[in-house]
Amino acid sequence: MPTKKNVSIMNSERTLLSSILFLALGLGLILGFCHGSTIGFGAAYPVSGMSLQVVVNTTGLPAMAGFASTLIGILLLILATILAIVGQVRWPGEKTSLSRVRELR
Repeated sequence: MPTKKNVSIMNSERTLLSSILFLALGLGLILGFCHGSTIGFGAAYPVSGMSLQVVVNTTGLPAMAGFASTLIGILLLILATILAIVGQVRWPGEKTSLSRVRELR
């Protein structure tokens, strides 16, 4: 098996999957342990009079762990976006060829 040379350290796929996992865990904890939640929607003719109210009450450890997991997921999502953008940039002196793309896979 040939060794891979010049493999990029930046892997946005793993970061994206991690962010989805943390977001799902955090929102699952917050919404799974909520109690007394209400959702209200008021429609009115002038658009400025419309309102949407969402109240979610989660207490205890699920609230803290859910908030922390959601925050980590958001930060990882931002990092994955930055890594994907940087990965698309062609650096000076770097050759782009089909054989190089195949070599990196």
